[in-house]
Amino acid sequence: MNSQKIITLVAAIVGVISIVFLGSIIGAGDEAVKAGEASSSVNTFMYIAYAVLAVTLILVVLFTLKNVFTNTSGLKNTLIGVGAFVGVLIIAYAVSGGDNTVYKYNGLTATSGESTMVGAGLVAFYILIAVAAISMLVGGAKKMFK
Repeated sequence: MNSQKIITLVAAIVGVISIVFLGSIIGAGDEAVKAGEASSSVNTFMYIAYAVLAVTLILVVLFTLKNVFTNTSGLKNTLIGVGAFVGVLIIAYAVSGGDNTVYKYNGLTATSGESTMVGAGLVAFYILIAVAAISMLVGGAKKMFK
């Protein structure tokens, strides 16, 4: 039995178990969940979901690292991509400035550093969207004129 069949079988089993859990939560009803009567089952299912997410993330990281180090020709491209992303983050942080305005949310005050980090995240997002749009336009234009 190859690994693809095993992965498909495990995915099917997890899917069936998930449907059973969903049915039991829906069967408890909205009012029971809101009132906390079904909190033990909901909490149990949440912990199971967290465990599945953790296992999935660990496997993704492990297989990604395995592929990067076994396929050394792709290592250069991977490092270039990571370096470009880090460069975008550094540029975004350098461009965004702190805001001296006091922002309050639920009684908590945002500091200037937190404001700078939020601004840097937004600027990085805008840069990455612009790069993606330009890449799509250039790729489409190259195909049109070939």
